[in-house]
Order: sequence, then C-alpha cells, then structure tokens
Amino acid sequence: MTAFFWVSITFGTVAFLILVYLWSVYNGFVVERNQVKTDYSDIDIQLKRRASLIEQLAALVKDYAKHEKETFENVSRARAALDTSKTAGQAAKAENMLSQTLRSLFSVVENYPKLLANESFQGLREDLKETENLIAKYREEYNKTVQNYNNLIQTFPNLLAASVFQFHEEELFQEMPEAVKEDGAK
Repeated sequence: MTAFFWVSITFGTVAFLILVYLWSVYNGFVVERNQVKTDYSDIDIQLKRRASLIEQLAALVKDYAKHEKETFENVSRARAALDTSKTAGQAAKAENMLSQTLRSLFSVVENYPKLLANESFQGLREDLKETENLIAKYREEYNKTVQNYNNLIQTFPNLLAASVFQFHEEELFQEMPEAVKEDGAK
C-alpha cells in the first residue's frame, strides 16, 4: 500500500469525523434553541393571562372609582406594550409596566372597602397571585434554558460551529429592578 493511500484514508477519516461532529453540534444547537422558544412561549402565555386579569381587575375597579382615569389608561398602555413585544427584553419591560400599573391599581382599591370585600375582586386577586407564581417559575426555567444554550454556543469548539451556522446568544428574561410587587403579586 502506498503512502498516498494512507494519507487519503487518514484525510477522509478526519473529514468524516469533522462532518459528524458538525452535524451533531448543529442538531444540539437546534434542540436548545427550540427549547428556549418553548420556554419563552410559556412566559408569554402567562404574561398575556396576567394582562387580561389586570384589565378585568381595572374594569371592576372602574365601576367603583370612575375618577381614576389615568390608572385605567396606564393599564391599556401596558397591555398594548405586552401585545407588541417580540423579544424577552421587550416582554420584561412590558411586564415591568404591568407591575407598576398593578401597584397603582391596588393603591386605588385600598380606598374602597366594599371593593376589597367583593367576591369577583377576591377571585381575580387569587388568579393574579397564581399567575404571578407561574410567571416566576417559567421565568426561572427560561433563564436556565437560555443560560445552557448560551453556554453551549459560547464554549470552544462549539463557538466555531455556532458562528458558521449563525446561532446567536439569547436574551435573559430579567425582571426590572424598579418593579415593585403589591399584595396581588408574589
């Protein structure tokens, strides 16, 4: 057997192993990226549920406090911001707006003892607490998944394949520090 034969076999084997590696890494990137999307979808669903509950709460409060127009307009603006958010960062900003709106809404409610005793109000408040807990849980899961994905595409030698296949870092879903939760939220 000639030297050319052994060089060809060696080169072919190395090329085959590189292709198998790239195929495997690419599929791993796709699986992780899809998990990031799935986890974000879980958060998005709960954020929309939360926004809907806050709107229902605002409508209930509106019956008692017709003069609180600014608070009700803020609820609408926060909901619109959530509906138009496309990334985790935008959704986090919208979630912060909703938190601020919720704080304002609960401060209005404190002035109306009959509203506090209202069964519909109490039911909405409990649903809101449950939704807040789910958002926190899903945010944690999403951030863990994003961290795993980002670590996967940023470590050597995967970062070489990630740049070739154009896989990019995902954004964490971080709660804004100025978001203050009231007793309707966790």
